[in-house]
Amino acid sequence: MNLILQGLEVNNSDLRSVAKLAHADGIERITGQAFRLTNATYSNDIPEYCLHSELDFAFVKPEQKLSDIKLIVMDMDSTLLAIESIDEIADMQNIRPEVSAITLQTMRGEISFEESLTRRTWLLRGLHQDALQKVYDERVRLSPGAEKMLQQAKRCGIKTMVLSGGFTFFTERIKEKLGLDFAAANVLEIENNKLTGKVVGEIIGREGKAQVLKQVRDNLGLKREQIIAIGDGANDLGMMAESGISIAYHAKPIVQQHATYSINCVGLDGVINLFA
Repeated sequence: MNLILQGLEVNNSDLRSVAKLAHADGIERITGQAFRLTNATYSNDIPEYCLHSELDFAFVKPEQKLSDIKLIVMDMDSTLLAIESIDEIADMQNIRPEVSAITLQTMRGEISFEESLTRRTWLLRGLHQDALQKVYDERVRLSPGAEKMLQQAKRCGIKTMVLSGGFTFFTERIKEKLGLDFAAANVLEIENNKLTGKVVGEIIGREGKAQVLKQVRDNLGLKREQIIAIGDGANDLGMMAESGISIAYHAKPIVQQHATYSINCVGLDGVINLFA
């Protein structure tokens, strides 16, 4: 196996120390923040060492290449985007603390996503729809490394998709801005230019995300192992389970426990470095 090490700052001493722990026979530079330790062996000491040294680590099969992947599916909030859009909307109503508290419960897996979204959306009732555009214009920002990851994906002919438990108001704009191939999310009900506090149709949560991904996968004629899913919260576990490779991105512990790989120190471009 190859051991991929990534960090905002990777010291030569750390590389040598981890290489020794892994009995690796070589160290190769991928980027200034990513290195490959060849023919490495897992050691129980590696996770602790990397945690204290602020390094991400992943054991990857040498034959696994990015070109083998045909679809990358990403959660939107706190994954593709560096914000929680519903929390930013709530800020317009001066109810951010109440909504954020429910969001956190959801990401930890303490309450169902469907219950969470219903409760949070209801708190937004009466908000003028112009506030949504204001949030998009003023507060939406991509996670570090997102554009670099997507550019490399396109060069490799990989389809890209944002699959969110958030709202189509944001996913459709993000899809157009970034040139993504697919997008799916929940639809806010709006009457007389104001949010009613309800969602139109069935909520896309943990199971909904899995179902949408399976539909896209089948339509494209893809195999499970040709898909990478990236998420941060418990409602992403369904789509991650339907993917050959799942990546927990700055994620809650429950997500990291179920993911193939975890990225906690670097940006989304760390995904492509795993398979360089």
